[in-house]
Amino acid sequence: MTQAARRDQTGVNFRSMQPQPNPVVIREVGLRDGLQSIARVLPTAQKQEWIRAAYDAGQREIEVGSFVPPRLLPQLADTGELVAFAKTLPGLFTSVLVPNLKGAQRALDSGADLMLVPLSASHAHSLANLRKAPDDVVREIAAIRAARDAAGSRCLIEVGLSTSFGCTIQGRVEPAEVLRLLQAVLDAGVDRVGLADTVGYADPRTVRHLFERAIFIAGDRLACGHFHDTRGLGLANVMAAWETGIGRFDACLAGIGGCPHAPGASGNVTTEDVVYMFASMGVDTGQNFDRLIALRAQVAQWLDGETLHGTLWRAGLPKTMRGSAGHVAAAAAAAAAAAAAAAAAATGATTASANARPSATGPTAGE
Repeated sequence: MTQAARRDQTGVNFRSMQPQPNPVVIREVGLRDGLQSIARVLPTAQKQEWIRAAYDAGQREIEVGSFVPPRLLPQLADTGELVAFAKTLPGLFTSVLVPNLKGAQRALDSGADLMLVPLSASHAHSLANLRKAPDDVVREIAAIRAARDAAGSRCLIEVGLSTSFGCTIQGRVEPAEVLRLLQAVLDAGVDRVGLADTVGYADPRTVRHLFERAIFIAGDRLACGHFHDTRGLGLANVMAAWETGIGRFDACLAGIGGCPHAPGASGNVTTEDVVYMFASMGVDTGQNFDRLIALRAQVAQWLDGETLHGTLWRAGLPKTMRGSAGHVAAAAAAAAAAAAAAAAAATGATTASANARPSATGPTAGE
């Protein structure tokens, strides 16, 4: 008997009575994680057009760039201008990456809503990416928190624990080290943490186990999954993390991206494919497929000659989704409300976290 036919004698459709899953927030990181791996420099006007079109497609959290020295990443030298532009779009939550205290000061000055600080669980990758050992980065994160508080800013601090599942330089990264650093940054006072599979070593079982252990330590402050599709398991790993309760993920339009200091790291999970996967399961992301695919085509023109990824743009939506999930822009308000509520909750948790933090003794640079 099909679900649609599963009714009692009164004609009640029990499927319609099941609780609907919470909306998922997808943070678009193509403008930072994607472009940092591509040598060409897109003009600021094209990046602004990208942000506007992404916003019109229903995206409500975008990582617009990184406050790193322009001599190191000229592709991202206009991050301040992009933050200012993004702040003109109502309800858009604007993220930036900061590698150190100086970058954090620039983020605070820019008015960004969130700064993402990378912390590698791999000692070798940390030295290659930030020229600091992981524990030195933790101490700098504490200084960033102090600077944020001194400035009276409401900018959230999120730490992305990169190479959480392995490293192309060091090899194996012990889960115990990931969890130790996770506890350390929570002790330093960050608002959010995320786990990142920087080089695409993760598999669904490993993802599920590590996220479950991390949730025990961080609770609701474990707020993001960041996956690369290097070996074709990106979507499966997103699914595994979602099943543990994670409701926010990073993704790149057209699957561009990678870490310059992690040899072999290829593109992030593809935004349009992640949106499709959740929509096919009835999970709102607030994004409109037609506008998303149109934006991909525009970005493909700007990046002509670069390797792009993804499958939805080629195969299209199945007929079974065209009438319903094909146009999900109506859910944008729900996704935006979820992001705003999460931001407010994280801000409120900042002062209470020291007394409310669970013990760590029980059973997410570029990411």
